[in-house]
Amino acid sequence: MLGRLNHVAIAVPDLEAAAGAYRDKLGATVSAPLPQPAHGVTVVFVDVENTRIELINPLGENSPIAGFLAKNPAGGIHHLCFEVEDILAARDLLKAAGLRVLGDGEPKIGAHDKPVLFLHPKDLNGTLVELQQA
Repeated sequence: MLGRLNHVAIAVPDLEAAAGAYRDKLGATVSAPLPQPAHGVTVVFVDVENTRIELINPLGENSPIAGFLAKNPAGGIHHLCFEVEDILAARDLLKAAGLRVLGDGEPKIGAHDKPVLFLHPKDLNGTLVELQQA
């Protein structure tokens, strides 16, 4: 059911410094910061040969990333995103298998402008997993 790894999201306390490290020290191609007000984050995409890294930083006081950074002030891996062909079919199969979908269970449009869902981290060894329709 899972397709390829689309991205690894890393919450960072300083977006400019994190982007600079990937660009200047690791030689990666790094996007300009992209505010995503609907998601409460600013995102920088780091392109690597086989996937992307998504650097995320809080945008506004109600950002869901703010709580993560409060618990992890140095930042860290926030979630893994996997592609699925049909997000509704994937959701139904995963729910039938006992996994919990966060929120109301309906896909939302994510930062990549595609439908996404998140699975409860307690069901997957403490890892927040995002599913994105390919």
